[in-house]
Amino acid sequence: RMAAMILRPWVVLLAAGGSRRFGSPKLLARIQRETLMHRAARAALGCRPAGCVVVLGAQAHRLQRELRGLPVEVVVNRRWRAGLSGALRAVIDDLPDSARAVLVLLADQAAVGPAELELLIAAWQRAPRAIVAARVGEVRGPPAIFPRATFGALRRLRGDAGARRLLADPGRRVIEVEIPGAAWD
Repeated sequence: RMAAMILRPWVVLLAAGGSRRFGSPKLLARIQRETLMHRAARAALGCRPAGCVVVLGAQAHRLQRELRGLPVEVVVNRRWRAGLSGALRAVIDDLPDSARAVLVLLADQAAVGPAELELLIAAWQRAPRAIVAARVGEVRGPPAIFPRATFGALRRLRGDAGARRLLADPGRRVIEVEIPGAAWD
């Protein structure tokens, strides 16, 4: 029982995209004087993860400045144009053997904070072998927690669909947690 209380996932904060639709580096946009990049990192750290890795790509040098002073590891995915799956692959192999799960959060999900992430973590702690995903209406997606048993499948992902294929796999147990703020980006 005690072990379940201290079980914490690693957070992988994906911030490598090129903001093509936004026109300028979206993660440098400010909400109440704080950039989206800094806000996302603060949310990630606010859920007291086992560790936090931020994956940067486009504008890496500028975004890295927004992370100064925060206890995060930064990984620069030079092949960020190849999509989300490459960013995930870049990190999964480097997680320590002690990592029981990874919580994947998109840096532009500005309405997701520590409280929402805690809801996902609590669901995962009750079922540590299941995938736990945010649900908005009929859509399930990130933020989502993937247990260690899925790391091999995450390594095999290709393209820009990220881990959606795993979330849609009828052969996997996926617990959904209603998080309305996950829709806004």
